[in-house]
Amino acid sequence: MKLAFIGAIAAVLMAPAVFAGETLDRVDSTKVLKVATNAGWPPQSYLDDSNQLVGFDIDVANEIAKRMGVTAEFDTPEWNVMTGGRWSGRWDLAVGSITPTKPRSEVLDFAGIYYYTPYVFAVNADSKVTDPKELNGKKIGVETGTTSEEYINRRLVIDAPGVAPVEYWLEPGEIKTYADSMLPFDDLRLGDGVRVDAVIAGEQTVLNAIKNGYPIKIVPGGYAFREPLTIVADKGDADWTAKVGETIAAMKADGTLGQLTTKWYGKDYSN
Repeated sequence: MKLAFIGAIAAVLMAPAVFAGETLDRVDSTKVLKVATNAGWPPQSYLDDSNQLVGFDIDVANEIAKRMGVTAEFDTPEWNVMTGGRWSGRWDLAVGSITPTKPRSEVLDFAGIYYYTPYVFAVNADSKVTDPKELNGKKIGVETGTTSEEYINRRLVIDAPGVAPVEYWLEPGEIKTYADSMLPFDDLRLGDGVRVDAVIAGEQTVLNAIKNGYPIKIVPGGYAFREPLTIVADKGDADWTAKVGETIAAMKADGTLGQLTTKWYGKDYSN
């Protein structure tokens, strides 16, 4: 009798861990995954002609929800609010192509890297610039509150294992900041040096702008830096973060993330 009881206890202790975090309990009970994302960042996430949120990040969030047996509901807060933590239960996840940086690690938990973005230098199609070094002393545009701004101000520290330190060499003459990811390109398209000489942005965003008719081009000669992007949760629920991390790892292992990056960006950025 005692041996049988001890054996039963041992079986329980050896069983796989069951995630019982507060966030997972809430998601399981409501059958809703509340996701914070962006509304104006094509092709990551944006409103289509039918005013519906679409894009790579939307597909990723919907796939996570599907694998958890729930439905994703989206909200589009300001970027600094989404990445500032202390959500008080407003969202369960943020799927917004967020870089894992040291400051963000203090207020957010990084559930897992789901793809990478090489950052490039974009110039007007009429620009004579053929090497990134020629941008020294030039007027550079970046979206505020992003890694582009952190990079141009030499304070970007990526908090992810296996990622090489960022190298700084660019000395801009002037930095212009914009509140939206596409606004720098709206200035760049006006002409070479009219309002800005170059823009630093993710390769995927630049290629999408070119696809949509913007008269711009990527400066050859290499990336500014290569950034890992992570899905984040509010700090403090380790079980939930681990559960999301397992889901991301499974999506990477079975090729789903590779397929989704190829669908939206034309090539596999998942590794």
